[in-house]
Amino acid sequence: MIEKRIDELIKILNKASYEYYTLDNPTITDQEYDSYMDELIKLETNHPELVREDSPTVRIGGEVISDFKKVTHQIPMMSLGDIFNKDEIIAFDERVKKVISNPTYICELKIDGLSVSLLYKNGKLVSGATRGDGTVGEDITHNVKTIKNIPLSLPVDIDIEVRGEIYMPKNSFEKLNEERIKQGEKVFANPRNAAAGSVRQLNSKISAERNLSTFMYHIPEPDKYNLKTQEESLNFMKSLTLTVNPNIVKVDNIDSLMEYIEYWTTHRNELPYEIDGIVIKVNNFDDQKKLGVTAKVPKWAIAYKFPAEEVLTKLKDIEFCVGRTGKITPRAELDPVRLQGSVVRSATLNNQEYIKEKDIRIGDIVSIRKAGDVIPEVVEVKKERRTGEEIPFKMIDTCPICGSKLSKKDDEVAYFCTNKNCDARNIEGLIHFSSRDAMNIEGFGERIVEDFYNMGFLKTISDYYKLYECKETLMELEGFGEKSINNLLNNIENSKNNSLEKLIFGLGIKHVGKKTSKILSEYYGNIDNIINSNLEDLSNIPDIGDIIAKSIRNYFDEEKNLELIKKLKEYNLNMNYIGKEKNINELFNNKTFVLTGTLLNLTRNEAKDLIEELGGKNTSSVSKKTDVVIVGNEPGSKYDVAKKLNITIWNEEEFLKNSGR
Repeated sequence: MIEKRIDELIKILNKASYEYYTLDNPTITDQEYDSYMDELIKLETNHPELVREDSPTVRIGGEVISDFKKVTHQIPMMSLGDIFNKDEIIAFDERVKKVISNPTYICELKIDGLSVSLLYKNGKLVSGATRGDGTVGEDITHNVKTIKNIPLSLPVDIDIEVRGEIYMPKNSFEKLNEERIKQGEKVFANPRNAAAGSVRQLNSKISAERNLSTFMYHIPEPDKYNLKTQEESLNFMKSLTLTVNPNIVKVDNIDSLMEYIEYWTTHRNELPYEIDGIVIKVNNFDDQKKLGVTAKVPKWAIAYKFPAEEVLTKLKDIEFCVGRTGKITPRAELDPVRLQGSVVRSATLNNQEYIKEKDIRIGDIVSIRKAGDVIPEVVEVKKERRTGEEIPFKMIDTCPICGSKLSKKDDEVAYFCTNKNCDARNIEGLIHFSSRDAMNIEGFGERIVEDFYNMGFLKTISDYYKLYECKETLMELEGFGEKSINNLLNNIENSKNNSLEKLIFGLGIKHVGKKTSKILSEYYGNIDNIINSNLEDLSNIPDIGDIIAKSIRNYFDEEKNLELIKKLKEYNLNMNYIGKEKNINELFNNKTFVLTGTLLNLTRNEAKDLIEELGGKNTSSVSKKTDVVIVGNEPGSKYDVAKKLNITIWNEEEFLKNSGR
């Protein structure tokens, strides 16, 4: 009787999930669903031997893995070639027609998420994997099972692989970022990054809370199921209760194809999820075989990418931010507007010269875009929209936080607050010290640092290392408890073991960035040698120069800064360079590298460190002087530039192999 009831509940709940998440046509109320789910959880808790793999309780998450195992795709997951304008669409159509007469196309929205492969055996979901480099991906099965519109079992006992896109709906993205802001955590830049971060959680409960979703669009081996066209494949997946995007159309001429693209170019923001283009596929599979593939992309499909999006909004005000060095940066406060996956409320205005050049005024209607798809910037002022009530920009002459007089050198465009006790400067300096590239003290987001500063717990860098004295008081703060405070204190303790370059960068010395900190630490070996160095010696170090040398000397000539170093020594912070010695590799030595795309096995910083350890140099842009471009998943325009310049290109596997990893 119990086993029969469990079977009944699973059938009811799986059917309800399909109707709700895939058909958007719920037949039972949320209250009924929750009641059935509670009953199932109780029965499975009391009878664990009866728990089924396709039980909807799996959706709750909770499985924790130690790392992500590699999965080799039996059929490679190829990427698509990109095109960017109508002429290229016409050229694609003409290339197809040279081989195929009267082709039909399937037009699909290009979902802005990450590719996934699902494998079913006897109708049961057994594996979920990322695309990776197309040949080898990562096993994310434990997280895939938490995605509510992915069926854990199909209506027929079938062996099949299907591929699609995992994405984060806009409303889920906004709720997630609101929660992260409350927790003092860094927000995600866009839904695609949020989705990628969610499926790479070791704890599936976290993924379950992120409310991800999917659209399926491809069957790698359609012949096995007697499918002749992409249209038939999409309908077949629907019959298996898999979710297929409802906005897919079949067209038989270039005019209809263009109409589809033009419609979604202007209506994309009306969708509840992000898209970044249109995928065009030759419909007939026999035609696809005739067209064939290149080494990297199929000749029967192409991805049209939307042009860089610009949106109009009103510039409500110009405010001024104070950085850790005292630099004053004007910032545009905007009427909130959605742009490329996130809501933009402000944009940098760089400096007063930038504002004067563009004649930006308070009250203007301005066009906004994201520089490099990341940082919002004002492109231009719509002067024809002016009413006469706009207020011309006027640069401030005192610090907006402490009221001190601002200064500007003749050879610089930026103004600076010279008050070293300015609250804004101090807070920014504390945030910088704990940041990932500096001392990497996890848990200290901007909001927590600001709160601790305002409450008097953090006033100087050295205060991080005496927070343990306030442990009992900190645990009484709202939103904190013994576990969270212990985590913060443990992270602070661990930071004491960092190599010297992390500390040097964290001190926030003017003009001394991450790279210069590494050069100084390698050259001098310990902080006392840096303190005792002279201007001439510093200036002669490669990549340092007179300006940086003077800034370093000015910093260590101040008694206040020497006192800080003394305190940090008393707290047992490491003051020596303990970075790895360079293990010179002829494939890397004295060569310049550029990284593009997402690597699976290393973070971007880890990859850069490895290149430097082997004698190579990192740079951010591709030029004729670049020796090697390392390409990860979903590379950007740097990959295209490298191909045009015939620069050596390595994928991640080649990079790791050549590095000896």
